[in-house]
Amino acid sequence: MPTQTEENYLKAIYLLSHQGTEKVSTSALAAALGNNPASVIDMLRKLKNKKLIEYDKSRGAELNSISMITALDTVRKHRLWELFLQEKLGYAWDEVHDLAEQLEHVQHEDLANRLDAFLGYPQFDPHGEPIPSSEGKLPSVSLKTLQELKANETCRVIAVKDTSRSFLQYLRKLNIGIGTTIKVFEIIAFDGSRNVLINDSEKVTISEKFASSVFVDP
Repeated sequence: MPTQTEENYLKAIYLLSHQGTEKVSTSALAAALGNNPASVIDMLRKLKNKKLIEYDKSRGAELNSISMITALDTVRKHRLWELFLQEKLGYAWDEVHDLAEQLEHVQHEDLANRLDAFLGYPQFDPHGEPIPSSEGKLPSVSLKTLQELKANETCRVIAVKDTSRSFLQYLRKLNIGIGTTIKVFEIIAFDGSRNVLINDSEKVTISEKFASSVFVDP
């Protein structure tokens, strides 16, 4: 059974591999985990020796069929715990991540399945991210960012790409959450910022970086 640290690495490789590259670089892992590159390389070599990943220093790391099961199970528990903490214990969506980071490593054969059933077999966590099923399957979803919308288009927020506490708190300050309606009524050519209307009531200006961090359903 992988250690807690090993689970964190496998989960990070899985999440990073879904951001555009099949193999995950050492520098990307170091940034995601907040570790120095030397310690990351050391851990990747250990994971390779345990036959949990494919790894080449010049090309990066990739999960195999065995470690994919572990990564998906960890992601599943993390996202189920996030939803439980928000829905049942009243935590805000910017508070649940750090707690779920601890709870995802609880090892009990039936706990995740009971939690899944208790929550009604949800498909998405509080941030709109898909929750793997007990078989490791993910719900089908087509993601488009707010940045891709043109002027005078309206959309509904379905997920956030940036789940950092600072960004989630900023979204909460703007009264933006999953399901919020946003209309883009002007795109500023100079810097790519956008003037938008939130829930048909509040006009705000958002940056291009902000727009690229929110997934929407047009």
